[in-house]
Amino acid sequence: MRLALILALALTAAFPALAESEDDDAAPPAGLLAGGNKEDLPEVILSVGEPLGGPWALKSGRYYEVEITADGSGEIGLQGSDFFRAIWVDEVVIKGLEIRPMGLHSIEFDRAGTMEIGFVAVKPGRYALEIPGASSDAQRIEITIE
Repeated sequence: MRLALILALALTAAFPALAESEDDDAAPPAGLLAGGNKEDLPEVILSVGEPLGGPWALKSGRYYEVEITADGSGEIGLQGSDFFRAIWVDEVVIKGLEIRPMGLHSIEFDRAGTMEIGFVAVKPGRYALEIPGASSDAQRIEITIE
């Protein structure tokens, strides 16, 4: 018994990782997904006839998250194929379900709800997200990636 205890202590000293629990092994995110590289954008509210907000000034290589909420006032969406091609979409979260798409062209809400999009800004330039068919500049988010 005493020999087993000494052996266990010796192994723990020689291999400290064996003494850690599985929860302790989880390394924090690094690189692009590190906490210091992440920024939350202001929530975008989709409502018929209401302004979207903005503008956004983004930095290439930085990770962003944005919540987009539709109030249910109508079937409404956002389009911005040029913007979606200038970013890397990490995930789209809807009611706790994570979707990891290869890319997006547009999004649409048929009823009230919220989605969160996490992405990395990649390609510098000037872009926009807009409500399809809207004629007002207020229903457009101007986006610059530096």
